[in-house]
Amino acid sequence: MSDIFGAVVVIATFILIIRGAEVRLALLCAGAVLAVASGKPNDWFDAFSISMVQAGLVTVILPAVGFTAVIRMGECDKHLIRALVRPLRRLHVVIVPAAMLVTVLVAIAISSAAAVTAAVGVVLIPALIALGVHPAMAAAALIGGTWGAAFSPASPHPALIGDMAKMPVMDVITSHLHASLPALIVYMVLLYGVARVLGEDRGWTGSAAADNMDEKVNPLKALMPLLPLLLLIGGLPQFGLVSGFLPKGVSVLQAMVVGTVVTCFVAQLSPGRASKAFFDGMGEAYAGVMGIIIAAGVFIAGLTTLGVVDHIIEALKAAKSVAPIAGMVGPFGIAVLSGSGDAAAIAFNKAMLPHAEALGMTKVALGNIAWIGSALGRGMSPVAAATAIAAGYAAVPVFEIAKRTAIPALVTAVVVVVLMSLSQ
Repeated sequence: MSDIFGAVVVIATFILIIRGAEVRLALLCAGAVLAVASGKPNDWFDAFSISMVQAGLVTVILPAVGFTAVIRMGECDKHLIRALVRPLRRLHVVIVPAAMLVTVLVAIAISSAAAVTAAVGVVLIPALIALGVHPAMAAAALIGGTWGAAFSPASPHPALIGDMAKMPVMDVITSHLHASLPALIVYMVLLYGVARVLGEDRGWTGSAAADNMDEKVNPLKALMPLLPLLLLIGGLPQFGLVSGFLPKGVSVLQAMVVGTVVTCFVAQLSPGRASKAFFDGMGEAYAGVMGIIIAAGVFIAGLTTLGVVDHIIEALKAAKSVAPIAGMVGPFGIAVLSGSGDAAAIAFNKAMLPHAEALGMTKVALGNIAWIGSALGRGMSPVAAATAIAAGYAAVPVFEIAKRTAIPALVTAVVVVVLMSLSQ
């Protein structure tokens, strides 16, 4: 009976999210209902307090968003986008996958799908349309590239997975590259195929102005959004470049702080204004990303208290071979329905990663499948904020974008599951 009640609450919660309810409020209220129904309302408060102070997440997520705020203040993101978009004029034959790759590169530096779409779309979508790409396909190429955040150390997911698996953020990311890089190529090829079949990669005659395409690019400013990533890669202990004074390598916090300081000099920002932007960004990160993590933790605590999570785990233990599939299908499906990739993956990983070994998988493998799955699902969701932003720039219905990303996202999800499973 408890499982039925839990299922009703879960379904009702995501229906509310789909209909536009605030994600954090919906998850918090659902967690409260479940905790009260189980007779242990105090578990709601315990889960809230524990989720608030997860040091492994706070020291990664907050400075990453703070750094992004400084990047935007210095308009370094605009220079990076112009530098990446300008060569598209010479790649007309493969312009759709090339545009997706541009978005992937930006998404590594700016992990929020909505932020990437807002920043890149204003330049990329008009540029693609001006070059003859159908507006819906131009938007689909951009949305397809937003799952490039799966390679970003600024994303909250490698921090969460690393915290639970006791593994550095960069190790979490590098551990899925054998699956995610081939999957990225598959996605690009399939999206190109869709564009070719529909005849939407060339010949569009609608009017569009590629604003800002010819403005001068400052190479140093364009490099700044990528600086923390370069520091993190160069600081990996495997390379031994900084092992003499940083034996554990460069941390995300160190990379973001150094990146912020260098950006201040390159963009000639006032130290006082930059400092304020950095800390304001950290505050926004706590309210936004950490808020979802806290709410998801409370939601999962409610399901755990009611016994639903234990029953799901026992069912998966009885059929270990389906664990990778469940790790993909659950977050993928929830992301499609709710439009929130973060909420889907965080909720799943908080519930399942502590039991990954019992399901025949490592924590990092199961966590990465859920993380990538949620990003792919969000990319074909007609209710995702990023899709709505892209639809606005392209002046097309959101479903026109989702129809074009659906096949690439579904096939890529299968590729990720197969490759990640083979490596177990």
